[in-house]
Amino acid sequence: MKLLRSLCAALIVLATSPVAAEVAIGVSVNLAPPALPVYVQPPIPSPGYMWSPGYWAWGPAGYYWVPGTWVQPPSVGVLWTPPWWGWVGGAYVFHAGYWGPHVGFYGGVNYGFGYGGVGFLGGRWQGGVFAYNHSVTNFGGVHVTNVYNETVVNKTVVNHVSFNGGAGGLRAAPTASDRIAEREQHFQPTGPQADHEHAAGADRSFLASENHGHPAVAAAARPGEFHGPGAPHPGAPGGQPHPQQPHPHPQERPHPEERH
Repeated sequence: MKLLRSLCAALIVLATSPVAAEVAIGVSVNLAPPALPVYVQPPIPSPGYMWSPGYWAWGPAGYYWVPGTWVQPPSVGVLWTPPWWGWVGGAYVFHAGYWGPHVGFYGGVNYGFGYGGVGFLGGRWQGGVFAYNHSVTNFGGVHVTNVYNETVVNKTVVNHVSFNGGAGGLRAAPTASDRIAEREQHFQPTGPQADHEHAAGADRSFLASENHGHPAVAAAARPGEFHGPGAPHPGAPGGQPHPQQPHPHPQERPHPEERH
């Protein structure tokens, strides 16, 4: 009942909030999500994949980690805005991720790999083809021709905070660009992304109550590939690609909704 009351309170606040248009509530809880794990980005499977950073989701047994993974966009020209948690109306509210022409507000959370809290600096669309920023992308041995090199200055995030607002939360607010992005057409996560989250929720090793905020597998080369050589373990400093990478040639969460 306490959880239900918090959700209702959050809905009332959102109905009158200036950021109401940009959120889609999956669940509202009274417990803050754990800090973000530090991990190595696995090499890109092939050109055309885009990075989706890992995040904490909520299930019947509490918070569980959804590993970062490489995914294929639903169409040309769209970018991924990661999900995030924000303190609203006395509870932590989950804001669903989405695809759109531009990256919108994601709480100021520094997910790494180009998602430094504002926008995305890991790549861009050029002439209908996605080009990758070499400075934040792990290519491994994959030959990628559409590459540029742009330095990304990583912000220092105390304890790798994973939520906005509330006690100990980040103090970020939507920018003018974020406001524009929120009014654009948005698309829900792809089928592989949804399956990836569901598979993580069914694996008890991803529960924060089991791994104490340190999942053994924090990233996957492809959605759902949680074990094997493509599943790196935590440990890279700053949540950035491995420094030796070669250069290229509570309550069950309802199904997420679109953020409109």
